[in-house]
Amino acid sequence: MKTIRTYNNIAAKGLNKFPQDSYRVSADEAEPDAVLLRSHKLHTEALPKSVLAVARAGAGVNNIPVTDYTHQGIVVFNTPGANANAVKELVLASLLLGSRGVTQSMNYVKSLADVNDPHELHKKVEAGKKQYGGCELEGKTLGVVGLGAIGAKVANLALSLGMKVIGYDPKLSVEAAWRLSSNVKKADNLNALLSRSDYVTLHVPVVEATKEFMNDDAFAAIKQGAKLINLARGELVEENAVLAALESGKLSAYIADFPSQNLIKNDNVILFPHLGASTVEAEENCAVMGAEQLIDFLDNGNITNSVNFPAVSMERTSGYRITFANDNVPKVLGVVLNLLADLNINVLDMVNKSRDDIAYTILDIEQRPTADLIQKISSVEHVFHVRSV
Repeated sequence: MKTIRTYNNIAAKGLNKFPQDSYRVSADEAEPDAVLLRSHKLHTEALPKSVLAVARAGAGVNNIPVTDYTHQGIVVFNTPGANANAVKELVLASLLLGSRGVTQSMNYVKSLADVNDPHELHKKVEAGKKQYGGCELEGKTLGVVGLGAIGAKVANLALSLGMKVIGYDPKLSVEAAWRLSSNVKKADNLNALLSRSDYVTLHVPVVEATKEFMNDDAFAAIKQGAKLINLARGELVEENAVLAALESGKLSAYIADFPSQNLIKNDNVILFPHLGASTVEAEENCAVMGAEQLIDFLDNGNITNSVNFPAVSMERTSGYRITFANDNVPKVLGVVLNLLADLNINVLDMVNKSRDDIAYTILDIEQRPTADLIQKISSVEHVFHVRSV
């Protein structure tokens, strides 16, 4: 019986993916094989040595000590794209809220609640609307920073609204490029996008290179009066630089999913309480994807959508399966294969992939692996995790 420890409220649709005859899932598992969570922070929590994998039902993994887990042989999964439609739709709402004075005008109407005379109310409504005149999205230019699963959806949506779209992503994958309309113009660099965009929306992860990359220099390059949308991560934007840009008029609005005390006080800031992926559908999609990835890893050793291990997958046919992880240095695989040959163990199928400093191998062999064999492979220099699947 494999066991899964859950944190947070994981959607039942995802939990139901675990077969009841071979999996036990609860928040109380003392020595789980894997962990499934959403936003719970694991940085200060020691996981049991039994844990083989952690799956985050969401895209960001800043609540997980990924580097530490990598050295322990723990595979960390996320669920990219599962919440993409939810975020895309909130970007659409942000574009409209930032263009038409919607929230401000609604608050104005609310302030007229005590005006009981219909004619007086009509007069005040007509007089008040003049201060909330906005602009249309059609014909305006949207700059999309980050063209992954979410950014591509946003870019294509904006085109359907009649907007012009410029995209920038120095790490654009072939798969992501296929998702994009050919009408999305590619910027050579970030400043080129910022200088030409009426609206800018951010869809990149927080890594060392992107932390507070929207700073004074970026806002100096941005088009006068542009509006910035940030539904990705608060850490992407240097807060004081945003406030200075709003004060100078360089930015006319900042719409974000990450409230802070300073931002709340600014009239040109529209804030949501971290609503980006907060839809029933997104939470279900993330939970289902996370569960399916854990099941495939625990049952078959396959790795999909890991943030710290290479993507490795091999169909199961016959024989017995061993997986092992090692430092990505020469000769390790050869040593393991020679070890198997010396023991007269036939390899039926194999796949080996590497990512940065990590290599991962799936081996299907002809005979059932013994504890002694697992120990021998574990003893190979640079191998740090071996499992019989």
